[in-house]
Amino acid sequence: MILLSGIYDAGIYIYALSLLFFFLDCIRRNLSAKRMGTGLLIVVWLIQSVTLGMSSWQEGRLPLFTVYDFLFIFSFSLVTSSLCMSFFRRAEFAVLLLSVIGFCVMVLSQWYPVSDSLLPSWEAVHGLLIFHIVLANLSFAAFTVAAVFATMYLFLHRKLKYKKWNDTVRRLPSLEMMDKYSYYGMLAGTPILSVSLLVAVVSIIAEGRFILFLDLKVLSTFVGLSIFIYYFIKRSSKQNSGTTMAKWALIGYAFIMFNFLFNLGSNFH
Repeated sequence: MILLSGIYDAGIYIYALSLLFFFLDCIRRNLSAKRMGTGLLIVVWLIQSVTLGMSSWQEGRLPLFTVYDFLFIFSFSLVTSSLCMSFFRRAEFAVLLLSVIGFCVMVLSQWYPVSDSLLPSWEAVHGLLIFHIVLANLSFAAFTVAAVFATMYLFLHRKLKYKKWNDTVRRLPSLEMMDKYSYYGMLAGTPILSVSLLVAVVSIIAEGRFILFLDLKVLSTFVGLSIFIYYFIKRSSKQNSGTTMAKWALIGYAFIMFNFLFNLGSNFH
């Protein structure tokens, strides 16, 4: 456990250095800094992979059942997304924003004990529970990608509206591409979250713990899903601007993340 903690701490420091190089590249175009940042991010991904592998080997299962585990897997998903995004053209700022969020999540995970399982009584639906948590994590990662591009869309739209041209504007993807990427993130995250909630409902029924249907986190998550569904209803009408859709994507993301952070004491998980 001490070895894992040391490896994880090293990953945080390397992640911070990676962010520094990405910041340098975004402030002023610097190909060397970009390469160094990407290289360090690969090291972080390898460290997280090793940590995940060692934890799984020690526990005899994939570590998923604590707040620490969830945040770690979420951070790992964001690092993976950042690496994939780094191969796209004009994606430097998307990589930076994803990396900043991933780093914050990685640091936040250190505030929670590794061994305090929140779900000791769910053994009867162990398989369903794993499926639910993995899907929820993937949906969070997809929504984060959508939110990053929605933020970039609003930023670029404002710059273009007031005709403020600079190197940052020239390095960003077009408004059309950012709107498309944000939509794809929402399109991936919404059905995954829907299936995750469906699995959670099946788990509750299988355990006979119907009182959990009144749990604040369960109810508020359904509200969050409703926001995402409303996003697609508005988009399908084709009567709303890209800025409106970007704002709704951010509203949905903010709600789902605040829901997670403020309901850590939920009886559900």
